[in-house]
Amino acid sequence: MAKRKILFLVAHRPGRSPGQRFRFEQYLDYLQANGYDYKISYLISEKEDSAFYAPGKFLAKARIVCKSFWQRWRDLKKVPGFDLVFIYREAHMLGFTWFEKRLRKMGARLILDFDDSIWLNDTSDGNRQLAWLKRPSKTAEILALCDMALVGNEFLASYARKFNRMVNVVPTTIDTSRYLPGKKLESSSVCIGWTGSSTTLKHLREALPVFMEIRRKYGTKVSFRVISNKPLEVDLPGLKNVIWRKETEVSDLYPLDIGIMPLPDDEWARGKCGFKGLQYMALEIPTIMSPVGVNTEIITDGENGFLAKDHQQWIDKLSLLIESPELRQKLGKAGRQTVMERYSFESQKDRYLQLFNSLCER
Repeated sequence: MAKRKILFLVAHRPGRSPGQRFRFEQYLDYLQANGYDYKISYLISEKEDSAFYAPGKFLAKARIVCKSFWQRWRDLKKVPGFDLVFIYREAHMLGFTWFEKRLRKMGARLILDFDDSIWLNDTSDGNRQLAWLKRPSKTAEILALCDMALVGNEFLASYARKFNRMVNVVPTTIDTSRYLPGKKLESSSVCIGWTGSSTTLKHLREALPVFMEIRRKYGTKVSFRVISNKPLEVDLPGLKNVIWRKETEVSDLYPLDIGIMPLPDDEWARGKCGFKGLQYMALEIPTIMSPVGVNTEIITDGENGFLAKDHQQWIDKLSLLIESPELRQKLGKAGRQTVMERYSFESQKDRYLQLFNSLCER
């Protein structure tokens, strides 16, 4: 029996984007083992990556955009050979939907997948001057053109259902065979840690008064570890910045005794899929998250982690964990169990496959 074929239309090369990696790339081997072949067509090469997200460099960016037009034009010619076309967030980075409309006219079965509130304005720091070229509201048009939408949480689903009748919530998942708890090393301090991209460091900066108070309260008994593609440049005693690398993204989390995910309560944050917290929890690192969006579904306060909504709650709950290794161990183990049951690759892979099969069989 011939294998079904999927064309993935994405912005970044495989392995580069956390969203792509944890939304669909980790399922590719499983899809292949169950009757599918695939091709990934991406727009931004490794060489072009740094220029595309840097301030200025307008000529280089213009070349990337022009090249991306031709790439998608070539993709259109290949579409008749595929059973499904999977679009991660958008087919092209500019504010039009011409490629999606063309795919619809060609009769392609279309899946749109997204894991953020992408209908809102959110432009990288390096491209703020070019924000006028984007049109986040096009998400509604793309949803209406697609046969199915896969989204990371119920908040995103409530938006998507306004424009598409076949919306499925598939949580962003962790490969728990790779995210295995590490052996804790002896240390004189309790390490409070955070991981994320530089675009979300602003959320960590807003929580800085909490960390300063905790440091004043406990002194050298606490330390801080920030893992990102850029350092957190603040005056915080005990802070260690670690540059994120894919090869060490799991082991770099091992020194953490407490994992944190502070967020503002706004529409963009409500669309987040709790991934930072899930990373900590998978490694049995006790986790404190702001009670925003899907975080309140992931964490049952006091059972598998903590929720903290204001300055005093952050101080109180960090203090509980700093002072009790037993509580850290208890919440850490319960957190991993939550991930295993509801947010792991293993827990979602069969449903993921079934969704692809159901669309092919329509």
